[in-house]
Amino acid sequence: MSHFPGDLRRPESAKSRLKDLLLQIDNQLCADCGAPDPKWASANIGVFICLKCSGVHRSLGTHVSKVGGNGSANAIYEAFIPDGYTKPGPSANHEERSNFIRSKYELQEFLKPSLRIVSNNSSKSSEEPSYFQEITDSFRSSSSSKKSPQEGMIEFMGLLKVKVIEGTNLAVRDVKTSDPFVTLTLGQQTAKTTVIKSNLNPVWNEELMLSVPLEYGPLKLQVFDHDIILSNDLMGEAEIDLQPMITSAIAFGDAEMLENMQIGKWLKSDDNALVNDSAVVIVDGKVKQEVSLKLQNVESGEVHLELEWIPIDQ
Repeated sequence: MSHFPGDLRRPESAKSRLKDLLLQIDNQLCADCGAPDPKWASANIGVFICLKCSGVHRSLGTHVSKVGGNGSANAIYEAFIPDGYTKPGPSANHEERSNFIRSKYELQEFLKPSLRIVSNNSSKSSEEPSYFQEITDSFRSSSSSKKSPQEGMIEFMGLLKVKVIEGTNLAVRDVKTSDPFVTLTLGQQTAKTTVIKSNLNPVWNEELMLSVPLEYGPLKLQVFDHDIILSNDLMGEAEIDLQPMITSAIAFGDAEMLENMQIGKWLKSDDNALVNDSAVVIVDGKVKQEVSLKLQNVESGEVHLELEWIPIDQ
């Protein structure tokens, strides 16, 4: 299970992809037992599920498919549930959940018969789309996977909105100037700004969105010089420690109920790229943090950002 990686270049794309999924009525109930407010999500299968059902999913192993959302997934995996068959409800015991989930995903008992794989060596029907072959192959091979069942399981904490404001005194990578853009990487997600031509002091003022898993690491920032023919040249990089913002936000609770105030701080040190101390503040009911970074592994350059923490339930 994981966040939903993809092309997050445009903030509206990333925001709409995650929020639209979370707001869909089908996704507000567990895809398997119907329990309300599921807290786990599967990018492998593309469904939102409750904590109890997630335990069964972890035992299925890792796999990759391209289904997205409870409605889309159930339209495939529950297309042919026999008459009289009752799905487990929120109060079902572990055995009932396990039997149903394995029948649904691993054994594919409710799939259209022509889409099922009866053995690993089965040849694909000439009428069977490769899309479904990927899905069924992945489940058939999952039982023999040597990877940890926990792999691919990530619980969402919230969203991180990053406003890339500007760069100053960036390095020259062309004859006299550069064509800079910024990339942000968190886990398997990468978002990037537009390219600004021939400018060593670019102003982007662009908002990029990233989802934050429970086990998050630092946010990696890199600046590149765009090159159409050759590979893009690195113009410096830096890491952003998200812990001061997230732990402060969680400790203080609902920011909308609090007055404007400082709730935390990321301190400048020899071990980080901060230009100066970076305060975590509540402004108009939002948790924000202004960050100025001195780019590393480069002769010059700084990048200025504004971070905003958005809890998953907003």
